[in-house]
Amino acid sequence: MAQTFEEISAADFFYRNRDIAGFTNPARAVFSSMRELVENALDASDLYSVSPDIYIRLSQEDEAEPDEIAVYTLRIEDNGSGIPPRHIPSAFGQVLFGSKYKLKQARGTFGLGGTMAILYGQITTHKPVYVASSTGTSKIYKYKLMIDIQRNRPLILDRKIQINKDKWRGTIVEFCLEGDYFRAMPKILEYLKQTALVTPYANITFIDPKGRLYKFTRVTTKMPPPPKETLPHPYGVDVETIQRLIRITPCRNMLDFMKTHFHRVGENIAHHFLEFAGISERKNPKKLKPHEIVRLVRMIKRFKGFLPPDASCLSPLGEELLKAGILKELKPEFTAVFQRKPSTYSGHPFIVETAIVYGGDVPKDDFPVYRFANRIPLLYDEASDVSVKVIRSINWRRYKVLPDMPIAILVHVCSTKVPYKTVGKEFIADRPEVKREILNGIREVARQLQRFLTKREHVEKERRRLSVFSKYLPKIARFSTELAGKEKTPDIKKLLRTVRKLEEEKK
Repeated sequence: MAQTFEEISAADFFYRNRDIAGFTNPARAVFSSMRELVENALDASDLYSVSPDIYIRLSQEDEAEPDEIAVYTLRIEDNGSGIPPRHIPSAFGQVLFGSKYKLKQARGTFGLGGTMAILYGQITTHKPVYVASSTGTSKIYKYKLMIDIQRNRPLILDRKIQINKDKWRGTIVEFCLEGDYFRAMPKILEYLKQTALVTPYANITFIDPKGRLYKFTRVTTKMPPPPKETLPHPYGVDVETIQRLIRITPCRNMLDFMKTHFHRVGENIAHHFLEFAGISERKNPKKLKPHEIVRLVRMIKRFKGFLPPDASCLSPLGEELLKAGILKELKPEFTAVFQRKPSTYSGHPFIVETAIVYGGDVPKDDFPVYRFANRIPLLYDEASDVSVKVIRSINWRRYKVLPDMPIAILVHVCSTKVPYKTVGKEFIADRPEVKREILNGIREVARQLQRFLTKREHVEKERRRLSVFSKYLPKIARFSTELAGKEKTPDIKKLLRTVRKLEEEKK
């Protein structure tokens, strides 16, 4: 019998393999759907540097037994940039279509998550998605869509245009899906809390299927500077990248080609590299043969004269905003935050931000680790994450940290390409450069905690000493008076005040 060969679309592939995108079971599917659409909403607000107002409502459509899967309607509204009307059908009805394929920091990575959530809803309920969006113009565009899975194309069931009297800008997405909210609830609430922590400039409102209201209110309107789109760094390119650049380049010589298409490559560096690689500056890049392109890439990897990428394409939170989020959500007794200088792995720039928290609402026995990548909370597969491996490798006793202390650690990695190990974006790979930066960042905040705990220990010791002193000094004064045969006991209040004053000065 002859073999049968066929081609399937991207939508069909993820329809058959939805587990790899994080839709492994009904509880995880509800969580993943909400997370992906909230990330899109936050990115849309960041694009225009508008303080986000995110509204989330999850309502149950039918009565289900406790152990049965229910059908829910998920609605998410934002006040972000909105979507140009010509892109709305493809943005929500075509897998791997999006605005995230640029070299700059963004929460999304693959242009997959939001559409994958809609695809999951369609294959479990066979109901269309409702989308309304406006970029702040005079019109609001409303669509009802389904995905043609075999062709990976949007099917437009209904389209309406409404006058935008209030100049509203933003996007509304509403669709049905099968899920298990009550098993997903702890993760969803933790996700929203951690999102509020890492975006203290956002208002997030969530109404759950029981009608319970969860509100996370912004404490600042200050936002991180938006990232700028950048060019590929020479150390991050491969043969395919070079071939694509050659196909689109307007440059007619290699000197201009290197200067035009690569990050931080000026005329001087381009000249030295081409001399190192033995390539003529006047050679037309479009005339490079396949073996010459392979050699060009090899020489790029060997050349040590390229400048490291700058951090303009990144948007770290910064110590001030990170601390504001921690104080808002965890209310700690002590907080130390630290931002490492920009670093690179494989030509991709990244910045690590770390924090350590003591007391407040931090549980005593868990030693929780809050992990973030491009401001996305990572809640699953904790044991596989590089941050957790680093934290477990540290001897915490040298920093005076004991197992029963109410301490939490926060690690935020931002990059143009976060080294996730799965499409589900739940844990970061063990890259040596990333691991080193996380380790050094945690050590810095741990030293600050050590100084705090040492001072606290000293103050407690002095407090106990003063307590003993205050307790026995009156008795010593009375016995001394009797032994000396005096009648009047010396005034010890002045002495106690002096001792307390000295102790306060030590603090």
